[in-house]
Amino acid sequence: MEMITLTFIKKLLERNIRVELLCIEESRMHIEANNMGIIIHSVKAAGYFHPFTTIRISNILKRGSYDLVHTQASKDLWLLVPALKLRKIDIPLFLTKQVGSFIVKKDLLHKFLYNRVTKAFAISTIIKNNLIETTPLSIDKIELLYNAIDTNRFDPDKTDRKKLRKEYNLTNSNLVLGMIARFTPGKGHEEFIEAAEILSAKYEHLKFLIVGEASRGEDVYANKIKQMAADKKLSNIIFTGFRSDTPDVLAAIDIFIFPSHAEAFGIALAEALSMGIPSVCANADGVLDVAVDGETSLLFQNKNSRDLADKIELLINDESKRKKMSIASRKRAVKMFDINLIMDQTIKFYEQETK
Repeated sequence: MEMITLTFIKKLLERNIRVELLCIEESRMHIEANNMGIIIHSVKAAGYFHPFTTIRISNILKRGSYDLVHTQASKDLWLLVPALKLRKIDIPLFLTKQVGSFIVKKDLLHKFLYNRVTKAFAISTIIKNNLIETTPLSIDKIELLYNAIDTNRFDPDKTDRKKLRKEYNLTNSNLVLGMIARFTPGKGHEEFIEAAEILSAKYEHLKFLIVGEASRGEDVYANKIKQMAADKKLSNIIFTGFRSDTPDVLAAIDIFIFPSHAEAFGIALAEALSMGIPSVCANADGVLDVAVDGETSLLFQNKNSRDLADKIELLINDESKRKKMSIASRKRAVKMFDINLIMDQTIKFYEQETK
């Protein structure tokens, strides 16, 4: 979520739109933004109620004479709405909803907060429905606006397929299946390994890449997954750890696997589509906005490793199908999720509310 915010800032700056960042002091976003050469206003805030921080933010907003405020987290409303109200700053407030909530927020206090929101952007249909169900926002205030990817960076014609394959001694005869996700419960690592076990008993030319690292405090889970692969004696599974060269990683993969149990959108999946990789995905939540069953991907029953293996096997045995999906995947990514397209749509909403 932090990186999406910084990507949007970069794109706005490229269009000569003045942007300043308000963020939590010493947060990951703050650290990364320090290298961007932009004006940063950092504040301290933990929890929900911060009278002194609210006053400071209100002063920042008043002095800055901004045209609008756009936040990527609903929790920020607890700071922003009081700050805007305090100095009677009448500018649009946009909210992008990145993750769903199980808490219904239709009490008087939340009505006070959400009534100040000009537009809420939902990154997928599941998130849009969640906003309707859990917040007091009226439907006319909610817009579907997908997360964006850089289809120029994630372009199969601009990446080196051999780089990673050479690094891990993968031959031309190897068919490589890969997933990219941090090690945390719910990302589907278990189903990926169980499917690998099923398929490895039938096919000797398969290699499986698991890309990513453990989130803070989740090393135990990561070790559990690695031990699971060891216990099954799956020597054809490669744990790459964290990789910053994601386009080159994807270029080495023949079939992308996205087994996440519940994803609001699925940036990694959209990036795989942009790279023209056929995919097999869990039929759940935000995946349904990204993948098209039978066109860009094959959908399997969520959390069902046997069905995952069956769907992968269909692609293993049908190179023609993989090639058709590859073309369709790239086409869909460029048409639906390209960063410049999403920025055009975002700026259009900005302009509608600031006239």
